[in-house]
Amino acid sequence: MIRREAAVILGGTLGTVVALGTCFFHFVEGWTWVDAYFFNVVTLSALGYGNLVPATVLGKIGMTVFIFVGLGIFAVAIHEFGQFTLQRRMAKRRQTRKDTADK
Repeated sequence: MIRREAAVILGGTLGTVVALGTCFFHFVEGWTWVDAYFFNVVTLSALGYGNLVPATVLGKIGMTVFIFVGLGIFAVAIHEFGQFTLQRRMAKRRQTRKDTADK
């Protein structure tokens, strides 16, 4: 259960970072909400298409902070999701083996 709680907390934290980043770039860079959101997701996923780039000094500074904070949280969230999925799969495999042994 602790892993599930950690995943929920990380998901909430990741959602908060994306929401704050979207608001930040919408207001600082003047991008549309969709462009600001898209930029955040592309940056956090480390794809970096490059079609949107901060033009203001504040936007560039915010971008570096966002990268350090956001990528760390994103990486931990992906790790936790993978661990949760793996544990679920292993539990299912153990149950299948137990059911087979009981027959």
